[in-house]
Amino acid sequence: MTTSVFTEASAAVATPQVRSPSPLRSLLTGLVLAFALLSLVAVAAPTANADYSVDSSNFLGALSSRGITFASRQSAIAAGHEVCDELDQGKQASDVGNDVMTQTNLDGYHAGFFVGVSIAAFCPRHSQ
Repeated sequence: MTTSVFTEASAAVATPQVRSPSPLRSLLTGLVLAFALLSLVAVAAPTANADYSVDSSNFLGALSSRGITFASRQSAIAAGHEVCDELDQGKQASDVGNDVMTQTNLDGYHAGFFVGVSIAAFCPRHSQ
């Protein structure tokens, strides 16, 4: 049986438990906002010497800006990489966002934001 990083980290995530009336719309809004925010970050960030630590710092800063916290930096980064792993297996970003919503206490907006930030930081090959 495989244990999800999202499940292990769910107790450490400290965001409101408020659910929107339309989880899909909220999830999509979060994804769009995350892509827009990270597009700005990508333009401002140097690309010649981009490395894992820079991506991790941007990733953690973006999560912090929306009040999404984990027990540790490592668990947040591992959960971000899990998003990429699921996308690599053929899942759609919206399905991964729904997984994040059900396995954490994140609402649709924050789950979508988390997926978008994870894609931008760790697997931009999945950007659309």
